[in-house]
Amino acid sequence: MTSVMSGVKIPDSKLAREAAELVRSYEDEMLFNHSVRVYVFGAMKGLRQKLRFDPELLYVAALFHDLGLVDHYHTATKRFEVDGADAARDFLRARGIAEPQADLVWEAIALHTTPGIPQYMRPEIALTNAGVLVDVVGVGYDDYTPEQRDQVITAFPRGDFKNEFLKVQTCSALKKPQTTFGTVNFDYIEDHDPSFRKPNACTRIRDTPWSS
Repeated sequence: MTSVMSGVKIPDSKLAREAAELVRSYEDEMLFNHSVRVYVFGAMKGLRQKLRFDPELLYVAALFHDLGLVDHYHTATKRFEVDGADAARDFLRARGIAEPQADLVWEAIALHTTPGIPQYMRPEIALTNAGVLVDVVGVGYDDYTPEQRDQVITAFPRGDFKNEFLKVQTCSALKKPQTTFGTVNFDYIEDHDPSFRKPNACTRIRDTPWSS
């Protein structure tokens, strides 16, 4: 495995190795490779923008960000992002990581699909979101050179990422559709079943028991 790409080194501390080992034991190759690519792309952007960030915390956030999609961490009532965030915070707390750092990773994961907010928050949060955006929907694709992109996908191949990722996300969303309303995760349900209707915010406002 390539350990350094365009100045970005895959963290190799005891904490980082344990995080990778745990996530790899539950995620398939598609999700695991995606998670590492999120870290690398996020860290590349951080270096390019000369941001001060903690590579180890960014790595843990990237590794755990989709763990809520796997059955072991999948709850019936929480958004999958929160499931992954909870798992990461528990992992860090169990290893003596201070609460502010554990909470920072929690926020980075919980907000990784939220549009318009993470980029204004602390670098670890913003870069987790940026790594997800470029790897999943191509936002910022041209900010990376062809050599950088090739280096990353050679080390952590995409395979049939688009189709496999859509299947995993759709499966998760269909298990608990009530957690997807008002989020991008509803798109997976709508793509699967265009006739499915989500609650409309305007209707909900009009139907409240308030007189006006």
